[in-house]
Amino acid sequence: MAEVCLSGFELLHPKIQKWVWEKNWVELKDAQEQAIPPILTGSTDLLIGATTASGKTEAAFLPILSRLLTEESQQGVGVRVLYLSPLKALINDQFGRTESLCKQLDIPVYSWHGDVPQAKKRKVLKEPDGILLITPESLEAIHIVHGHNIQKLFGRLQYVVVDELHSFIGTERGVQLQSLLHRIELVVRRVIPRIGLSATLGDMEMAAQFLRPGNRFPYRIIQSSSGSPFIQLRIRGYLHQPPKPVVREEEEAGDLVFQSIAEDMYKVMRGKSHLIFANSRSDVEIIADYLRRLCERYGVPNEFWPHHGSLSKEIRESAEAALKDQSRPATAICTSTLEMGIDIGMVESVAQVGPPPSVASMKQRLGRSGRRGNPAALRVYIREDFITPQTSPHDLLRTSLIQTIAMIRLLGRQWVEPPSAQRPHFSTLVHQILSIIAQFGGVAPVRVWQALCETGPFVGLDSQSFSLLLKNLGKLDIITQAGDGTLVLGLTGERLVNHYSYYAVFKTPEEYRLVSYGRTLGTIPIDFPLVVDTFLIFAGKRWQIVAIHENEKVVELKPARGGRPPIFSGEGALVHDEIRKEMAVIYKTQEIPPYLDVTAANLLSEGRANFYRLGLDSSLMLEYGKDTLLFPWRGDQILNTMVMVFGECKVSSVKEGVSIRLVGLDLQSARQKIAELAKAEPFDPVVFASVVRNKNIEKYHYLVTEDLLSMEYAATHFDVKGCQETLVQLSDVRS
Repeated sequence: MAEVCLSGFELLHPKIQKWVWEKNWVELKDAQEQAIPPILTGSTDLLIGATTASGKTEAAFLPILSRLLTEESQQGVGVRVLYLSPLKALINDQFGRTESLCKQLDIPVYSWHGDVPQAKKRKVLKEPDGILLITPESLEAIHIVHGHNIQKLFGRLQYVVVDELHSFIGTERGVQLQSLLHRIELVVRRVIPRIGLSATLGDMEMAAQFLRPGNRFPYRIIQSSSGSPFIQLRIRGYLHQPPKPVVREEEEAGDLVFQSIAEDMYKVMRGKSHLIFANSRSDVEIIADYLRRLCERYGVPNEFWPHHGSLSKEIRESAEAALKDQSRPATAICTSTLEMGIDIGMVESVAQVGPPPSVASMKQRLGRSGRRGNPAALRVYIREDFITPQTSPHDLLRTSLIQTIAMIRLLGRQWVEPPSAQRPHFSTLVHQILSIIAQFGGVAPVRVWQALCETGPFVGLDSQSFSLLLKNLGKLDIITQAGDGTLVLGLTGERLVNHYSYYAVFKTPEEYRLVSYGRTLGTIPIDFPLVVDTFLIFAGKRWQIVAIHENEKVVELKPARGGRPPIFSGEGALVHDEIRKEMAVIYKTQEIPPYLDVTAANLLSEGRANFYRLGLDSSLMLEYGKDTLLFPWRGDQILNTMVMVFGECKVSSVKEGVSIRLVGLDLQSARQKIAELAKAEPFDPVVFASVVRNKNIEKYHYLVTEDLLSMEYAATHFDVKGCQETLVQLSDVRS
């Protein structure tokens, strides 16, 4: 008798099938159909890659809930599904979606993060069950504050779901998450299937390795082919000139390009909902301010809302609510804060001001439009400077525009940046050492080593280095050792762990709180210069500083006519090697992409003409006054490494966008020096890192030994192989 092969839908529990019918779904999407059999078995990890709004969440939860319903007669207490998200806002959004489904199934759903009332958290601790939606920081808090309760809480755990997996890869939070999940499995003494969800992954195999380091459990990868097959593209070019002089600070700032961009946005976006992404919070503020004032000028209600991480929760949630309200148009001007899968309803298009931070980011942002069968729409606004006799060769090449075109071409070939290779995260290792000690009150050194390094996420660290790290923590009174060898927290360590900021593994900068008539607008960095009676643009509006309360770190504001946006730190991204290589290809072709407007097309032609005029079609070096410029067309990590190499050889150099300037070195001398370096033995990156003085980048780096800091810095900042390849290429006489 022939074996009957059931579809994924037919394997679902009848109650789940009924829910699908009630939603009037004609069919399941491909990722949803494919995910059902492996999730139901519970014997494999699963990685689901699918575009935004393609049903990734349902792909995971429909079979998960089916299995919970099938086994609902089993007795016992304990959370059965652990859902982890990088954002509280995403948890709130998913809570509403998941609870509406689970209410009909009598499966409880709980959320747990900093904004959830204590009464609801106590209910989870008292009667753990169902689905728990949580951030890594809150899961860390559970381990430390309720460490004795981990077995009760997670003893029945059947699935772990990690949403927006790409946002964790290569980060301190990501390693913290790996460690926490591993520690849960050590307590419950069994492997729990993990399901990773993401719309933006360049290397699915590497992502699977991140989901469970060492792949000590079978895994499957599902890559959805669904999503909008069509993309509507438009790049508008703008020429930027220095702003007009400002006599008084309260007068108009005079950025003519941003004014032009805002006016063009207003013409095409007013009346519908859109997302406008800018590469800095400062740019968000400028654009939001211009758009709001355009609404005032034309006497219409404002429909443009700023959204970034420094704004208060109230202002951000107002913008999100406006986007969700489909009865009226609303457009958010944002940074990466709205890249993630928060449900904001239907948006007509996505706009990007300046080159996107990465191809992966562009793909994530583009996925916010193009729903319900409509094509995804992307508008890009690129600023290039007017050319003067003083314009540098780098700026003559119109690199912002060329980089954007390169990213679009790579995205068209389905390429995105691969996840960062695994590197040491010693700050987080220190954090996890303290966390384990706090969880159990005291623990033997060998147990910590086994949990974190022998089988955990820090498997690359040898036992000798680990022992030296423990000794260093002991010297600093972070930990101490009892007579029987047990590690316990020292007085300084106790103060660290008991502080409210401990649970996060990332630094929390000291900031001022901005207040207007008792309402908190948000925060700005404490190093931003503030003077009473000066002016500020914030939350898309203009303010005057009324008072500064240093002790409370509070700044009082009142509405005003003028202002300037704060300068926020920590913005900007490294450009990948493939993007720079693609840029070199674009310069050497004659194609004018049809999605460029007239100005952008002219800028492209101008950049290409200058590329050939400078001789960069046949050479990677250019003599410029008393200096030599190198144009290797390689990624930022390689260029940064080359600058370090030149510095070690007493050659003054500086990275300028796509180029490196060798200061005071003529072309012949530059060729000679590069030829010497190309033939030399590759340098030891750890030795180079040892001379760097500002290696304390992450939260607990100040507690890490110098040797380990150098090892981590070298792995993070240097690309030795790529640097050597580039030096050899530059030393070739044909270059």
